[in-house]
Amino acid sequence: MKFSLKCIVIIAFAITASASVEPGPRPRALIDSLPVSALKSRLEKCGDGPFKASDFVIAHRGAPLGYPEHTRQGYIAAAKMGAGLIECDVTFTRDGHLVCRHSQCDLHRTTNILKTPVARNCTEPFTPASSTQPAKAKCCTSDITVAEFKSLCGRADFANPQARSISAYLPNRIRKVDTPDLICPTLLTHKESIDLIGKLGRKYVPELKAPMVKMPFNGMTQNQYADRLIQAYLDTNTNLSDVYPQSFNITDIKYWIETYPEIAHQVVYLDPRGRSPDFKPTLAGMRHLYALGLRILAPPIPMLVRLNGDEIVPTAYARLAQQAGLKLIAWTFESGEATDPKNWLYYPVRSAIKIEADMLRVLEVLERDVGIIGLFTDWAGTVTYYNACSQQQKGLKH
Repeated sequence: MKFSLKCIVIIAFAITASASVEPGPRPRALIDSLPVSALKSRLEKCGDGPFKASDFVIAHRGAPLGYPEHTRQGYIAAAKMGAGLIECDVTFTRDGHLVCRHSQCDLHRTTNILKTPVARNCTEPFTPASSTQPAKAKCCTSDITVAEFKSLCGRADFANPQARSISAYLPNRIRKVDTPDLICPTLLTHKESIDLIGKLGRKYVPELKAPMVKMPFNGMTQNQYADRLIQAYLDTNTNLSDVYPQSFNITDIKYWIETYPEIAHQVVYLDPRGRSPDFKPTLAGMRHLYALGLRILAPPIPMLVRLNGDEIVPTAYARLAQQAGLKLIAWTFESGEATDPKNWLYYPVRSAIKIEADMLRVLEVLERDVGIIGLFTDWAGTVTYYNACSQQQKGLKH
């Protein structure tokens, strides 16, 4: 059997991924661009490491800043950069297998399905743009079998709404970081993700994605869907202390806490309530979540930081959650351009984000003042670098 040089490099990278951690050049480039400040001075002192994998660093969909999301290659890259936990967004195929996808119906954007015969099974075939309508398509994991799913290749989540052809609809996207060219990034089933993450020596963050089809689906109820996610770890003899199941659906959260008390303290509620303009956090509300048995609350970044004049400070939500005894995880760091006015993840502190590196100021407040225990990130290296630096300097103070 012959292997190309590229294959040998990829295999060697996979084997050594759990043994060494290297955050790469991106965090150093961001730090270099910071204006002179105490934060810049502090971070500059940590360039030589040492860098270790940390549970503080949670790989969001793998490493989608440079690799197609939820692919084997992205998971390996995230582990190499120091992610201690790796996320698999869990959804299901037509024949009931669990697979890793951010949305049940994103295959037309995140894979090459439209360029394959499998496209005939899509809920909505590709329709080219017209003078009055954008191009569109809708391809779901529930449209296809697991074998058909595994025949697809991953790609960056980007489509051109003005396209008149499939080739134009799925252009090659310019990557934000320099990563290897991949011929066919490998999609993962949930069980394959468990095997890979275990071999990489990392922990698991499976998210039960909201079904985009009517439930029950082919006889599977919502609770059975939630059970299948947990059962996959039991079937593989995975240490449940390494599993942090999560959902935006509070009903799923309650079900897991009641049904699997051995991991109730690890269930993560991805809190969507802040997207509602009428939501007002209260101590009573936070204590109610704690009384349900919840211990980890995961809101988006804008629910945790705000501006006080020119200073970035914690929100009332952050203070009340901590007061109620809830641990906090934030999402998502390095998701989109921090300076993009349309990036809602920074809207409460928009005027403070003048350059891309200013997101490091947000990270500092989240870690130091909000007291988060973990941060989802699209590029683990940056958070790994920051966290290693923070831990080093805390050690020096003691």
